[in-house]
Amino acid sequence: MSKQAVFTMKLEAELRDTFMAAAEAEHRPASQVVRELMRQYIEHHEYRHFLEEKVNAARHSIANGESVEHEDAKAIFAAQRAKSSLDKTGA
Repeated sequence: MSKQAVFTMKLEAELRDTFMAAAEAEHRPASQVVRELMRQYIEHHEYRHFLEEKVNAARHSIANGESVEHEDAKAIFAAQRAKSSLDKTGA
């Protein structure tokens, strides 16, 4: 990825100094650490958005009566496991 943008930010001098010292202690450029933190933040944000969509879809299904009761789900999966076991044994 080419580095064509400059990012300027304001922060407390003590925070900057502590961060720079920590990066230097790991023999890493501060800019590399910041890029890594930004990528992690974006990943976290995207995952959170993904989960919110899943929860909203589930809520929508429940509201529309498309859900399965817990006991029914257990019975469905027990039947699938039993069928899978029979398929593996060739019976």
